[in-house]
Amino acid sequence: MSHTESPLYPAVEAFLRYIRVVRQLSPLTCETYERQLIVLISLATEIGVVDWQQLDTQKVRMLLVRSKRSGLGETSRAQRMSALRSFLDWQVSQGIRGFNPAKGISTPREAKHLPQNLDVDEVDKLLDIDINDPLAVRDRAMFETMYGAGLRLSELVGMNTRHVDMISGEVWVLGKGSKERRLPLGRTAIKWLGKWLAFRNDFSPEDDAMFLSNKGKRISQRNVQKRFAEWGIKQGVSSHIHPHKLRHSFATHLLESSGDLRGVQELLGHSSMSTTQIYTHLDFQHLATVYDAAHPRAKRGKS
Repeated sequence: MSHTESPLYPAVEAFLRYIRVVRQLSPLTCETYERQLIVLISLATEIGVVDWQQLDTQKVRMLLVRSKRSGLGETSRAQRMSALRSFLDWQVSQGIRGFNPAKGISTPREAKHLPQNLDVDEVDKLLDIDINDPLAVRDRAMFETMYGAGLRLSELVGMNTRHVDMISGEVWVLGKGSKERRLPLGRTAIKWLGKWLAFRNDFSPEDDAMFLSNKGKRISQRNVQKRFAEWGIKQGVSSHIHPHKLRHSFATHLLESSGDLRGVQELLGHSSMSTTQIYTHLDFQHLATVYDAAHPRAKRGKS
């Protein structure tokens, strides 16, 4: 029996429609939820669940155990449980069930990976693109905009020309959860956006998208990832270049220079300060050097 024939599927289908239409979660997030919930339908069927109402705390634990026995890693198990909790929370909100049996069940802690970033010299090396080729100009403009404003990849490809004020040097973006924010752009980013706009109409744009593919369509996230990786190799940067690395570098360099965690949080569009605080752990050696140089009692190990 396929998952669509399962009596458990209609509720999952309704939930997926809810997160796509009402909550407007990103396509990638929706795909992750769908993938995990389809597996959960299969696992629940194996333990005799034919109605979600039958799912109690004990059966939720059984699903978690079966996921572990199948060889699923800690991160993926935590992701699966997160999808199940969200789905059951939605059922509670719809009055389908009275409580969420997945709440209170501990899941594996995900390892906290520090984001990778480039140092300032590597960024300068990467952005040293000065070729009068339209696509190279476009790519330099994308690099400068992402690093200059700390944008997410989805925010970069979602930009429209009307979202940029070339006079005031500001860009308007639509972030996670459809939250709007207005961000400053540096002079260099504005300069390269201007150069790209001089070429843009040559591509016969289909809409108001700021960044276009060579066919005049809005550039895709995959295309941006591919171009960034290629430029990293061309420019001789040792580490793999991907769009998120530019965002991490923006946050790290800004925090190192300003020390203003709250300001960096606002610029990144983080809803929680705890998300931004990861950047405070990125460069302890830098902080230690500042401490040694500035604090009167900091001559550690020195006599």
